[in-house]
This record gives sequence, C-alpha cells and structure tokens, in this order.
Amino acid sequence: MVIADTGFWLALANRKDRHHLMAKERLGELREPLITTWPVVTETCYLLLKRLGNPSQRSFLDSFSYGAFTVFDLRPEHGPRLSALVESYADLPMDLADASLVLLAEELGHGRILSSDRRDFRTYRWKQHKPFENLLL
Repeated sequence: MVIADTGFWLALANRKDRHHLMAKERLGELREPLITTWPVVTETCYLLLKRLGNPSQRSFLDSFSYGAFTVFDLRPEHGPRLSALVESYADLPMDLADASLVLLAEELGHGRILSSDRRDFRTYRWKQHKPFENLLL
C-alpha cells in the first residue's frame, strides 16, 4: 500500500495545480492500493470544497465509496504517539493529518508516500529515524 497525503489528492483533482500531471502519472504507474487516514480525508474535503467547490469534494468521496483508496482508522491507543509526534515537530509545526501519516507509516512498516509537501516529508521520520520516500516528487 502507498500512503496518500492531502497534497496528492488536491493535485489530482485540480488541473491547474503544478503537480497535477505528475499526480496523474504516478497514479497510473502504481500497482498497489492507496491508503490514507481520516484526518487527511477531512483536510482534503475541506480544501477541495474551499478551492474547487462541492463537485470536487463529492467526486473525492465517491472515489472512496468505489474503493479507490482505503482509510486507516486511528484508535485511542494511537493518541500518545500522535501527541508525541506533534510535540516533536512543533517547530514546523506538524498538524494532525501529517502526524497520522507518520503513524500510518509506522504501522505499515514503510514510508512510501505520495505528497506535494516536499519540506515536511523530507523532515519527518517514522520510527524516529526512517525517512519517507516521496513517490510524487
């Protein structure tokens, strides 16, 4: 499974986004399923609605219902790790969506991600020292 960040979803939906063509290409090249988290789904829906309107948000939600990606469920026992991550990267700062993706990488045992966020995902480490491999950029 490949982790998908908000920036990837936004680039895929918006033809004017500078990463749009790359996002389409990478999606077409993938031979494994996409996975994300509920905080990323929430952030994506908010930004799609704000930037591109309700049809884009609806299309994203429809793609979820058609099985285009899986959503990882955060559980109460993940709370301490999420809190530690947000504290550890407070200087960036790290938001819940990004913290949930770091936690997801730890759960999956790899950091292969599609993200347009070059700075943060070069900085973040899963399992404290393992770098992400950004398949989009």
